Amino acid sequence: MDAILGEVTLSRRGKKLDEMTKGEGLGDAYATTLSRVRAQQKSRSKLGMEALMWVSHSERPLHVDELCHALGVEGSTDLDIRNIPAIETLISCSLGLVTVEKSSSTVRLIHYTLQEYLFHNSDLFLGPHSMIAEVCLTYLNFRHVRGFPPTRDSIPPTIPFVEYASCYWGTHARRETTESVKRLALELLDGYDKHISSKMLLLHGMDLWDWPLGEGDSPEGFSGLHGAAYFGCEGITTALLEMNKWDVQATDFGGNAAMTWAARRGHSGVVRLLLERSDVDPNIADTGYGRTPLLWAAEGGHKEVVEKLLERNDVDPNIADTICNRTPLSWAVENGHEVVVRMLLRRNDVNPNIADIRCGRGLSMVTSPGCYGGIRGVFGFGNYRQTPLGWAAESGREGVVKILLERNDINPNMADTKYGRTPLSWAAESGHSGVVRKLLERNDVNPNTADIQYGRAPLLWAAQKGHGEVVEMLLKRNEVNPNVADTKYGRTSLWWAARNGYREIARMLLERSDINPNKPDTQYGRTPLSWAAENGYEGVARMLLGRNDVDPNITETEHGQTPLSWAAGNGHEGGEDTA
Repeated sequence: MDAILGEVTLSRRGKKLDEMTKGEGLGDAYATTLSRVRAQQKSRSKLGMEALMWVSHSERPLHVDELCHALGVEGSTDLDIRNIPAIETLISCSLGLVTVEKSSSTVRLIHYTLQEYLFHNSDLFLGPHSMIAEVCLTYLNFRHVRGFPPTRDSIPPTIPFVEYASCYWGTHARRETTESVKRLALELLDGYDKHISSKMLLLHGMDLWDWPLGEGDSPEGFSGLHGAAYFGCEGITTALLEMNKWDVQATDFGGNAAMTWAARRGHSGVVRLLLERSDVDPNIADTGYGRTPLLWAAEGGHKEVVEKLLERNDVDPNIADTICNRTPLSWAVENGHEVVVRMLLRRNDVNPNIADIRCGRGLSMVTSPGCYGGIRGVFGFGNYRQTPLGWAAESGREGVVKILLERNDINPNMADTKYGRTPLSWAAESGHSGVVRKLLERNDVNPNTADIQYGRAPLLWAAQKGHGEVVEMLLKRNEVNPNVADTKYGRTSLWWAARNGYREIARMLLERSDINPNKPDTQYGRTPLSWAAENGYEGVARMLLGRNDVDPNITETEHGQTPLSWAAGNGHEGGEDTA
């Protein structure tokens, strides 16, 4: 308002108002307001600027009570609740630049452009991340906080800041580590698995499916070294290792060594520190999933970690997990980590055709690393023996498919053992046209290989799902038979197009001179025209009836109805086809 009213004419005030409404020209207004914040009485100025620092640099939105507790921390041995500021005082000291989101009770900046302004004016705050880390660690080291057991599953109401401090102190410390932060961290990490913060970290900082502890359990064995590796704090890890009191091979409640945590979280610096030690086994696998550090890093796409591990001659890149028998290459391929795939394939000892043994499909690994791999293995979703190329094709990873097909030793026709489906089959069903194109560029790819579940060729899968572009590419291969039917129900590609009203697919098939438009299925004895008539797909029916070789009077074997009786019975005077 001051910036607007500072203009001397109505026209200029209107222009300034319009600019600010659009989020433009706010820099001067923010600079002026921040000058006023700093010009307040010393304690109010300090509180206002610290509030802005916290809100603009926190890893997630802070709740009102979390921020107030954070701003009430002083360098003492215990929490003084009389030093916790009221939210009204905090907002007042920030002169309106900070506000409370009523729907979520979180504190935020007044406008997104203020975040941008503070980001571009980094000199406003001196060492914000080390300051936040120091407050978090001081809070966690308070006697009152240490008094709570590590078996606690909920956040104690008297220490609402404990969850944020537990989950993010290391994130801030990794960005800026001072000697004070290091000292406070070493104090916290001594006996870490007996501290409530370790439980809060694992309870709130990890995905639900990755949580192996029961209610009221203590995170036994999750030592200070595990915690430092989890957060990737190199300076703190170095200080811990210099103490010579840690067994670097020791595992926690989930069978994870410090190397495991560093690798799965992508902390290459800590991985390097651990690999420099002679007492670290780089192939150590956790006991929960049986995954090596290389496998965790490859699945997560942590290329720096993968690179450091592959520099070691004693790292075996083909060790598979014990749940699904999937190698680092297999996981990297499915998740589309092209750089990691190339790194792995540079190793002469990497076998690109190793298939898994127990992983099902239908669940994608999109959250915490390894969570669904474990679920699929535990609940037994099939026995597939899928190759890396099969995973890449099914997942639509065109770049990865290209990389794999560059290998002379790759088998592009290797099918899984449960359904007998080739990479081309999976790509065709999913409509991954780019992958299909890459596969069909190979002369040794067989486009007619049918699966063993339905006896369905790639063309049939594409036609059933309505993937016209894939159908077109397959029909360009001379050896592809447009009349091929599955062995279970005798359904052709034209049968699927007619049944589902896929006009364009029906047109492409009917343009083939060798097409048989009257071929019925073996389940009901029904022709493509019969299905188009029953479902009211006029466009497909017109194309079929436009051919001289289509017999409109063929009677189905199950109910004895003709296409006309199906259309009449369902009242289809004319219909609308699927695209």
